[in-house]
Amino acid sequence: MDGKARGWQFWIDRGGTFTDIVARAPDGALLTKKLLSENPGRYCDAAIEGVRRILGLAPAEALPADAIDSVKMGTTVATNALLEHKGERTALVITRGFGDALRIGYQNRPDLFARQVLLPEQLYDRVIEAGERVSAQGDVLEPLDAATLRRDLQAAYGAGLRAVAIVFMHGYRYPAHERQAAALAQNVGFSQVSASHAVSPLMKLVGRGDTSVVDAYLSPILRRYIDQIASELGGARLLFMQSNGGLADARRFAGKDAILSGPAGGIVGAARSAERTGFKQIIAFDMGGTSTDVSHYAGEFERNAETLIAGVKLRAPMLAINTVAAGGGSICRFDGTRYRVGPESAGADPGPACYRRGGPLTVTDCNLMLGKLRPEHFPAIFGSAGDQSLDRAVVEKKFAALADEIAAAAGNRRSATEVAEGFVAIANTTMANAIKQISIERGYDVTAYTLCCFGGAGGQHACGVADALGIERILIHPLAGVLSAYGIGVADRRAIKEKAVEQPLVDTQLGPLAAALDALAVEGVAAMAADGVAVAHITVIRRAHVKYQGTDAPLGVEFGDAAAVRERFEAAHRQRFGFVTPEKPLIVEAASVEIVGAPDIDHEPAADMISGNATPIGETAMFSGGISHRAAIYERARLRPGETLAGPAVVIEANATTIVEPGWQARVDERCNLVLDRAAKRP
Repeated sequence: MDGKARGWQFWIDRGGTFTDIVARAPDGALLTKKLLSENPGRYCDAAIEGVRRILGLAPAEALPADAIDSVKMGTTVATNALLEHKGERTALVITRGFGDALRIGYQNRPDLFARQVLLPEQLYDRVIEAGERVSAQGDVLEPLDAATLRRDLQAAYGAGLRAVAIVFMHGYRYPAHERQAAALAQNVGFSQVSASHAVSPLMKLVGRGDTSVVDAYLSPILRRYIDQIASELGGARLLFMQSNGGLADARRFAGKDAILSGPAGGIVGAARSAERTGFKQIIAFDMGGTSTDVSHYAGEFERNAETLIAGVKLRAPMLAINTVAAGGGSICRFDGTRYRVGPESAGADPGPACYRRGGPLTVTDCNLMLGKLRPEHFPAIFGSAGDQSLDRAVVEKKFAALADEIAAAAGNRRSATEVAEGFVAIANTTMANAIKQISIERGYDVTAYTLCCFGGAGGQHACGVADALGIERILIHPLAGVLSAYGIGVADRRAIKEKAVEQPLVDTQLGPLAAALDALAVEGVAAMAADGVAVAHITVIRRAHVKYQGTDAPLGVEFGDAAAVRERFEAAHRQRFGFVTPEKPLIVEAASVEIVGAPDIDHEPAADMISGNATPIGETAMFSGGISHRAAIYERARLRPGETLAGPAVVIEANATTIVEPGWQARVDERCNLVLDRAAKRP
């Protein structure tokens, strides 16, 4: 844990459009690489290709496993499989009489006035209703009919199914029948068996069942990808980023923990860089090619116990991230009456129009049209051969045609640049509204926060989003273009273990709860130590998940005596909901322990502070606020701590471009962060 790598470390975020790589050389130097995640005919996997290029290897040359200390990854493989319904064919084994329970769900109506409610497509192919029943008190009302269940499992196996999810009534508390069924499935030959008591040992059949099905559905896809990567790496350590914000050994990385694998790295990177800079309250703003992820951080990671993704309710701890379909690749179009931005994305293939693959106009094309992106300062990775820069000519042609179309349909004559700026304004509003949902709507004064901006497209929109929210300061890390990959590299090892409780919050009943937490902690520490983390570098955080009696909104607070837990709960409840009800009894719904292993890497050191004024390397015409400006161009690699520059300006770097809009000024701090402040306060 001394931060000295024995060899190369590779920190990789495989996103929907780009794969970002930060490599730490044995001497501590950091190198970066950005590749298209999908590039048919040029390479099979962007992560491995990036490692090869950084090490200077030929395409077919084997990776030198003895030179690689570790590879840490975040991946969208599981997320894409869930969204596209391309997971493993799965059987659901559930208590007899509840075969439709997951399909019925909670009978939510997303559109209250819709006459036809369209239920999401289920992930499982077959339902097996098992003869068994255990009461809520643990009484065996009906023993497990093992013979019939074995026959049904063999039939499912014969039909080609290889994954099974097992969900029995009250199985989270009394798992004996689930364990029997899991053993039967393994004996039949199922390669993936996800039993709910192991996957999500919490109350609520539907949430527990959905989570178990997702785990069974995605884990085989994930396992095949892990095996593919591991086969290329030889014996190098392979770790994956989990949705909870911590790294896990590849052997312990499961489908239910992979949904927010990539975005979680960005939150960790933003939190670490902000803490080092002295900013305690941040809004993390990650704008990539396909979507934008935003989250709130004020000293600790916020997590959701339940998350709804693609119509599936998951009960697994995930970082609280709000995602909107607004990214650099979001398609811009006119529908005959109004401008539209997204939710469709051009992705990596064909990509935006400027990528030279015949793609549609996107937000990236808008910024190119406005002069905020310069082809000569952009990586030359486009076109059929992957060696050309952005195509401005085709963008100008398409926007001119779109301006004519809008004028003919709406009678509103605007120039091509005005049309492009209109689309950018819509994208900025969409992203600002997403930030309001995780800040203002939850009782936080967003104007007191710093906008920590990263992602390949984030710097192009930071000022516009901050203007829409009244935020006065923006923080942009030196590796902002690949900050999700950086966050994966500096993340802790983490594991979260949970246990259903459902008991009143009184001191006389906290003894058994404390003992249960201790048992979970011992189990978690042993597992992490087995993965190579020294026990001395492991800490344990104990939490109680508390709610008012008769409600269904538990809040996780640090565990202690009853008075301390009540005080912490009421403070959290007042912050979240604006009120407390002291006369109501409190119920501990669940308990959890979070096992944290310190990272095996140090942060990069601070730079020496010098003072001066930045020198531009050129200038460009930039359209902003309906006016064309002459904007100075700066190369970020040449900026030194203490230097300042005033907007309008364009700051270019290898993996991102930052736009300092008129009315903003930027300075370089002692750690080479770019800090933007509003030059003139709002009236």
